[in-house]
Amino acid sequence: MTSRELVKRTLEFDGPERVARHLWALPWADYNHPKELEQIRAKYPDDIVMPPTVYKDQPVTKGDQYAVGFYTDEWGCEFENKQAGIIGEVRQPMLKDLAEWEKVHPPREMLSFDADKINEFCAKTDKFVLSSCFPRPFERMQFIRGSAQLYMDIAMVEPEFVKLLDRVHQFFLEELRAWAKTDVDALFIMDDWGSQQSLLISPKQWREIFKPLYKDYADIAHSNGKKIFMHSDGYILDIVPDLIEVGIDAINSQIFCIGIEKLEQFKGKITFWGEIDRQHILPSDNVEEVIAAVAKVRKHLYDNGGVIAQCEFGPGSKCLNVETVFEEWNKVKV
Repeated sequence: MTSRELVKRTLEFDGPERVARHLWALPWADYNHPKELEQIRAKYPDDIVMPPTVYKDQPVTKGDQYAVGFYTDEWGCEFENKQAGIIGEVRQPMLKDLAEWEKVHPPREMLSFDADKINEFCAKTDKFVLSSCFPRPFERMQFIRGSAQLYMDIAMVEPEFVKLLDRVHQFFLEELRAWAKTDVDALFIMDDWGSQQSLLISPKQWREIFKPLYKDYADIAHSNGKKIFMHSDGYILDIVPDLIEVGIDAINSQIFCIGIEKLEQFKGKITFWGEIDRQHILPSDNVEEVIAAVAKVRKHLYDNGGVIAQCEFGPGSKCLNVETVFEEWNKVKV
């Protein structure tokens, strides 16, 4: 069974021969543990990959997004980074006056990716291929407006806010439609919606303003024969049923922050694309906690598929713990 077949069977709860793997290694891991990272990747190769993206018209950026200092992204949003190997934060929003929303111009250069090269990559691999674009309407609006001001915008829902959000959304629709015409297996979207204990806005506001956007994204994927994967950090229990309803196939979320027992009700309805707790367990000195964590995920969330062995190798994570995650998943009899 190829990796592509393995992941598809996982998503469809159709009895994969083993648990699929996907390591998220931040540049921090490359900087600090290059040898160990190389060994883990060699021993437990990923079943899910992303294609390199070549643009005919190069998007305009400034700086290095993973280096200490300042970085300006394709939209013109400036990030400040104080630690090498991770992405920084927006300190000065690019749009302070919502009345000037028309000054925000999506980076249309990102639509100029070479689809032929994407298709060549897909044809040459037996891995499951995710798109290399990351539509993120909530986070993009934060980068443009700043988090505090955006929460005010969401509370007020002024006409200019609606127009700006629609401009962002329409660009992401165009981007996803372009990627859906390639030979990738799935589209990928993201937005961090949770704090440590709750959703960042009320579930009612989320359903009214943002749920329809994700429905549009999922519809593009499915109408083109693709799956759709989503990442969202924090406590997002309140919206998991909605994500299932709109058609998200796989969710990468902080399942230990949410509570694995609370998520068991959704077993067999959505694939849990990881993860193992990176707040407490991956930084732990007790490898037995890692072993127990994998067993817990297997017990409560696996259902003839529906779980991908994923974890993030980032700041604080112990090399042995990351390797143990995949070693334990490799032992699982399915």
